[in-house]
Amino acid sequence: MINKKVIIQIIGFLLIIEAFFMFLSFGVALIYREGDALGLLYSTLITLVVGGLLFFLARKSNPQILKREGYIIVTLVWIVFSFFGSLPFILSGSIPGFTNAFFETISGFTTTGSSILNDIESLPHGILFWRSITQWIGGMGIIVLTIAILPVLGIGGMQLYAAEVPGPTPDKLHPRIRETAKRLWAIYLIFTLAEAVLLWAGGMSLFDAICHSFTTMATGGYSTKQASIGHWDSAYIQYVIIFFMFLAGTNFTLSYFGLHFKLGKIFKDEEFRWYIGFVVFFTILVLSALIIFHNNPFGEAFRIALFQVVSIITTTGYVTADYLQWVPFAGVIIFILMFFGGSTGSTGGSIKIMRIMLVMKNGYFELKRLIHPNAVIPVRYNGHAVNSKILTNILVFFSIYILIFGVSVIVMSTMEPSFDTALSSVATTLGNVGPGFGSVGPMDNFYHLPAFGKWFLSFLMLIGRLELFTVLVLFTPMFWKS
Repeated sequence: MINKKVIIQIIGFLLIIEAFFMFLSFGVALIYREGDALGLLYSTLITLVVGGLLFFLARKSNPQILKREGYIIVTLVWIVFSFFGSLPFILSGSIPGFTNAFFETISGFTTTGSSILNDIESLPHGILFWRSITQWIGGMGIIVLTIAILPVLGIGGMQLYAAEVPGPTPDKLHPRIRETAKRLWAIYLIFTLAEAVLLWAGGMSLFDAICHSFTTMATGGYSTKQASIGHWDSAYIQYVIIFFMFLAGTNFTLSYFGLHFKLGKIFKDEEFRWYIGFVVFFTILVLSALIIFHNNPFGEAFRIALFQVVSIITTTGYVTADYLQWVPFAGVIIFILMFFGGSTGSTGGSIKIMRIMLVMKNGYFELKRLIHPNAVIPVRYNGHAVNSKILTNILVFFSIYILIFGVSVIVMSTMEPSFDTALSSVATTLGNVGPGFGSVGPMDNFYHLPAFGKWFLSFLMLIGRLELFTVLVLFTPMFWKS
């Protein structure tokens, strides 16, 4: 029997937390004395009242959370957060229509960064702050944020953590899951503050520096400018953002080791070495294309290539150049990178480096097994044989990911006549990347898509952010059987 009361209690508690962040945005609106203050205040009060009522009505619930409750809570939280998170855009008049507001909000919380806005600079500061903070909350994960607090309710958090944390296996920095969540959020906060200070020192306004540090560390990609990071023609700003995008795409467990000067553990990690290798390899390819076919000076070409490769492979989605104007060779590389994603345990989306690494290894060893059928050739990670169950899980994930991608492209092609747009809109939302190709390219947005297309892509953002299984398991009959 599913424990409905504990689900309601936790969702109510999380809505109270969402109301707190809305209130911070209301404070920003008061500072700048713009017309969004009332809309943010009303949104805060509505969210707070609903959250408080849900929490109060279910206060006497059984605190036990099993796997099924964990999956339901995690999926519902992203939907409910996006529903109430749409209120500031609607009540302030910043985004007309619930469909557009919901699309922008779930794109924020899932750290996708796909937008429907045509004139970002015209939005008031409070709304821009709320838009950025949705990505910051979603980056480390709403659930991981609250796991540190759930014991106050007498509720354990492991089932939520397992359902929420990206990657094949969630890493724990401490035997107690609450302490793990605290350490992750401490690292996240330290990096966010450090980037904000460095961007501010490089010429960004304090407001822009804070907003971009929120969306960089979340690998979200929302910017306060329509031209994204290309608005600032500053090598310093772009290199700072490159560095922090790379950090955000790295396993936060390794960041923890780095902050404790255990550098040996970082470079011994096989996934990290593959991550660096992919960044270097694809940067060289794009750099060569920019120099050979576009005659860019080496320094400029290197910065553009490195920025765009790191931005897409980490699924951040910032842009400094219109890659649709590049030769097809470079454009294809950008498209391929949409399927990579950051490391396991990072804020990045898409397939993840570890899965790609293990699939490539398994494919190579399968060829060796064909030649030596009696040999035992295990797939190894960091010197240890990988459990066959994990390999099976990864292969199933790959199969389902490609199947969903293919079916979704067919669905989008019924609404979008451009093949580039239909193909890339699915790739970029399912992978939580942001910009695509065609009419959803880096200099365009998703505003023109029909309402059903936006709702469909919103669903892809959700299942992509929660790594397929967490959401898809809810659609199986066995999940709901006692």
